[in-house]
Amino acid sequence: MAAMRSMSRLLTSRALNTTIRRGYAEEMNFTFAAGNQVFYDGKSVKQVDVPSFSGSFGILPKHVPTLAVLKPGVVSVYEEDGGVKKIFVSSGTVTINEDSSVQILAEEAHPIENIDASAARELLTKSQSQLSSAANDQAKAEAEIAIEVSEALVKAAE
Repeated sequence: MAAMRSMSRLLTSRALNTTIRRGYAEEMNFTFAAGNQVFYDGKSVKQVDVPSFSGSFGILPKHVPTLAVLKPGVVSVYEEDGGVKKIFVSSGTVTINEDSSVQILAEEAHPIENIDASAARELLTKSQSQLSSAANDQAKAEAEIAIEVSEALVKAAE
């Protein structure tokens, strides 16, 4: 009985209304853009999987509102028609709103079919070389970021 009273205090009318509203969402309004291209502009999709520094996670309609930072990797978009699009992102943010709308803003993004595996490996080698010859902390940090992105590019291209 004490647990029931505690639960009822937690569910204020505002929180309960938000939970009920979010519970009825059946579709997800999705926007995905980068500096180089707009991939989705308010399109309804089934699911989105994103790479994040807190761990990769999937987004479905009714997802709890969230703000996360994207790490270099592949965003998988599961479309209403059953198709799956995979897009590499270098970095960015994902925002999930109470109304089941989702926005991904990427620094740079490219469909994985456009990634040249040999060019990605070459970029990784160049980044590793820059790290070994870094003269100061800033150069070292920039090289480490380039290595992280390059490694994710190579993995996406495989």
